[in-house]
Amino acid sequence: MTVITRFAPSPTGFLHIGGARTALFNWLFARHHNGKFLLRIEDTDRKRSTYEAVEAIYDGIKWLGLEWDGDVVSQFSRVAEHKKVVEQLLDEGKAYKCYSTPEELTEMREIAKAEGRPIRYNGYWRDKSDSDAPSGINPVIRLKASQKGETIITDLVQGEVKVANDQMDDMVLIRGDGTPTYMLAVVVDDHDMGITHVIRGDDHLTNTFRQYQIYAALGWDTPIFSHIPLIHGADGTKLSKRHGALGVDAYRDDGYLPESMQNYLLRLGWSHGDDKIISIEQATKLFDLKGVGKSPSRFDIAKLTSLNAQYLRETNSVKLAVLIEPALGARLGRDLTNKEKSRILRGIDGLKVRAKTVVELANSAFFYIEPRPIKLNDKAMKSLDLGGADKVTALRDTLYSLSDWTHDVLEKTILDLAEAKGIKLGELAQPLRAILSGSNTSPGIYNIMEVLGRDETLGRLNDVLK
Repeated sequence: MTVITRFAPSPTGFLHIGGARTALFNWLFARHHNGKFLLRIEDTDRKRSTYEAVEAIYDGIKWLGLEWDGDVVSQFSRVAEHKKVVEQLLDEGKAYKCYSTPEELTEMREIAKAEGRPIRYNGYWRDKSDSDAPSGINPVIRLKASQKGETIITDLVQGEVKVANDQMDDMVLIRGDGTPTYMLAVVVDDHDMGITHVIRGDDHLTNTFRQYQIYAALGWDTPIFSHIPLIHGADGTKLSKRHGALGVDAYRDDGYLPESMQNYLLRLGWSHGDDKIISIEQATKLFDLKGVGKSPSRFDIAKLTSLNAQYLRETNSVKLAVLIEPALGARLGRDLTNKEKSRILRGIDGLKVRAKTVVELANSAFFYIEPRPIKLNDKAMKSLDLGGADKVTALRDTLYSLSDWTHDVLEKTILDLAEAKGIKLGELAQPLRAILSGSNTSPGIYNIMEVLGRDETLGRLNDVLK
């Protein structure tokens, strides 16, 4: 059997964290078994579905590196197939037309509530003839569900779960306006797409019991289901924006790497050893549903940020330089010159060890290409006001005589000058750092001078000391 999974988001918003993890788990399971990962857009809700949301879902999945197989399936485009299946059920006596009005349905619910019974449709039209149908009412079409026995699901995450069939009512398959319901469309689409494994949140578990009834009525084999626990906030409550639950596009824009997001989402509910860093290649080899726990996992933005910082430190510097180039160009209002690109590349190793996000990295790298005279922050200015400028003036004159502008030569020159003047190294290095970087914190001062080069270093010194 070829394993075929699917991710089926509704295009009513951006790809959120929970959806991204569901997509990842489906993708990993399919790739682990050399199967297929399909994408279906469940866009039957025409009022809430938007083109922008569809594009955002595509972008989010691609950013995560989860390429799907084949063409994307639009659920709305398959309405004719959904209706055809219902016609078959009607012909076989496994579905029926229900003419109950909204007022009658409300009365049914109130009576059931008053009598302490489950609130559901009472099956009034289940066995009636079309000849009894009132005029002027567009009926819904309901499934004539089994009322005896149990529906049992063998779930790869939850284990065996079951519900008594008399606890479920005759669900609506086609609404009064002729549109298929979600319950029907999902079953027909999964069957026609050949889905073998459905991996989704455990908030769908109740839906699965109802969808089993449709599979049974049609005589179709059911997929193998796996319902994964939902993601909660760090405090254990339902995940929301206050916990940092944003669309994946927001994390991309905030400077998180797709590799770190993959890694973090993988470990939200799936366990394997104690390794903190697991590449997508390793995950593809290791992933199975046995490692998925039954308890909700907790999303912690601080842990994601820490993991992202670790990925930044280990990411190829050329890749990072290219990644921050658009942000730097935006601040300059133009494309970077080759000289500026080279300077960023040479300086990025000293910056990436301090950055937590790509945005932070870009901000910290800007001083290397900032147009002169560069701006000094308040703390940088303070180091000059405390006599630092006078100390650096002597160094500037010494630097003019240097022809070998390398890290080791620069270090020796500054150390020798500090010793000759009888001052502490910090009293010389701190104002020098302020003038060259505009800040009181930066990479090593010798590294900065080497990256900036002789002319730029002396130019920045002159801008301040003149």
